[in-house]
Amino acid sequence: MTGLLWACATVPAVVGAGLCVSGRRADRAAPTVGIVTAGVVLALSVAVALGRPATSAPFLPGAPFGLAVDALAAVVLPAVAAVTLLVLVFSAADVSGARARFTGLVLLFAAAVVITVCATTLPTLLFAWEVMGATSYALIGFRWQEPHRVGAGLTAFLTTRTADLGLYLAAGAALAGGAGLALADLPGLPAPWRDVAAAGLLVAALGKAAQLPFSAWLSAAMQGPSPVSALLHSAAMVAMGGYLLLRVSPLLGATSWAGPTAAWVGALTALLLGAVALAQRDLKQLLAASTAAQLGFVVLGAGVAAVAGGTAHLVAHAATKALLFLAAGAWLTALGTKQLPALRGAARRWPLVGVCAGVGALALAGVAPLSLWATKDAVLAGAHEESLALYLVGLAAAALSAGYAGKVLWLVWQRLPADAEAGYDTEEEGTRQVRVLQQAPLVVLAAGAAVLGLLALPPVAGTLRRALDGSGPAPGLVELVVSAVVGLAVLLLVRVRPLQPLPGWLEGWLGLARATDVVVVRPVLRTAEALARFDDRVLARAVTGAGRGALRTAGAAARFDDAVLDRAVAGSATASVRLADATVRADLAGPDAAVRSLAAGTRWLGGWARRTQTGQLHQYYVSAAVVLAAALALLLAVR
Repeated sequence: MTGLLWACATVPAVVGAGLCVSGRRADRAAPTVGIVTAGVVLALSVAVALGRPATSAPFLPGAPFGLAVDALAAVVLPAVAAVTLLVLVFSAADVSGARARFTGLVLLFAAAVVITVCATTLPTLLFAWEVMGATSYALIGFRWQEPHRVGAGLTAFLTTRTADLGLYLAAGAALAGGAGLALADLPGLPAPWRDVAAAGLLVAALGKAAQLPFSAWLSAAMQGPSPVSALLHSAAMVAMGGYLLLRVSPLLGATSWAGPTAAWVGALTALLLGAVALAQRDLKQLLAASTAAQLGFVVLGAGVAAVAGGTAHLVAHAATKALLFLAAGAWLTALGTKQLPALRGAARRWPLVGVCAGVGALALAGVAPLSLWATKDAVLAGAHEESLALYLVGLAAAALSAGYAGKVLWLVWQRLPADAEAGYDTEEEGTRQVRVLQQAPLVVLAAGAAVLGLLALPPVAGTLRRALDGSGPAPGLVELVVSAVVGLAVLLLVRVRPLQPLPGWLEGWLGLARATDVVVVRPVLRTAEALARFDDRVLARAVTGAGRGALRTAGAAARFDDAVLDRAVAGSATASVRLADATVRADLAGPDAAVRSLAAGTRWLGGWARRTQTGQLHQYYVSAAVVLAAALALLLAVR
């Protein structure tokens, strides 16, 4: 089973990396490869959710790369995998250029999210958190040829990276406190390191979840393709901020301040960003603001230890918001606009898209018995146990969610105006069609948006609460009825009395975009420019000076080589040649001359010897007599 857990993370990572480096050669096959890979990951996630494996591998000294599937991960992991699969199915018909790069980045992002969900140690979490941030930047700025999209990705990246420093602070506090780097060990840290770790994790999670004061980056991130918005801002990226707080809820509860702080930040974000959503005239901006608002309920649940309610709301919101973002993307592709006034009657042109989007809007409004009605009240029940004021703020935020959901619902189902075409094609050229692959995921997500509220209703809710947060508070019948009545009343009020234009500072995200630019983006860019100037004026000059010195040394060495070493070598070679010449002459005059003389004498003697070989018998006898006479004379002389 541990092998399946490793495969759940490595399969999308390996396939995604392969698609990213393959280039346009794989564009045609990329959508199919991505869908098949995401389907495999979904099957693996369901298997590990049932088996609950845990594993680790060596990573850093004293901090293994730990992965585990507990009750919390078993609920969230299949939801992330399912949304990833449906987004890739939609993208097969929606994304037309650089498909291999897009699909590869989505799979790499999904692998990072899988590791984030299953991480058991801070180093594992940091590793996945960094990869998730980097790939999200690449996905938001996917159409890099348009500078404003790259700028939006940079704003999102720098804002979340600034908040991510909290993770490093938490890791440092864990090391200093000596309790270890496992997430489960953090509540046991001694003071003040426990408070430091809680503060670091809280900042990092609030930044990723686009909670106040970090919310504005989510507005900029809407420049990415619609499938990217559907994935990053429903089940992943933003959702992982809320998930992290649910994961470390025991640490928040171990301090006297972290839990209430998270609860109030979540409640105020749900309220204020709900008002921001209500003021928007751009559908994707409305959905972005509502994402931050709905994640506020998850953060609120983590702060009041309503982990089961927060988890149920996280999963139900993932289906609902992915549905609405994909519907917005389908209308943008077909009509060339996402401006709400131009989308009047859009649901009537494509009824299936309209019905699915209607289910999502009603769920977002908290209409019973759809999903977010019950999950939201599971969180509000925990808030009511903690503080009446907290509960009332949350209830007001729930009413606002019905307001902005109703604003979208009634507008897209209005009758088509006579001059409907006049507002189309204002942002891009529309295709005037919604393909089957764009509609199929909407049906599945609409079913999820309708029924996932069961996670917050008996008997499923009781089981989930016991698994996640003990016997935590459950929504009572009175609270459920009150919430349903409030949501339905606000929805009908918006239908009867259309909303009047709201203040510009609400449409401008409370001025947070400008504040983020002044506080985060500009200082970082100025620091980068200052470092670049320092590099040009100091480091580059030092390197250039060192290079010049090296060149001078090399020139001197070359001159020394020419003047001394080369001359010595040349002189040695000349002397060797002269010695060789002298040796040759001596050889020719001495040994060679002697050898030639000996050879000449031998040839002469041989010639004389051959003269006797005439073949005449009497001459051989004379020769033999001469030889015998000579031998006899020699013998007599010796004696």
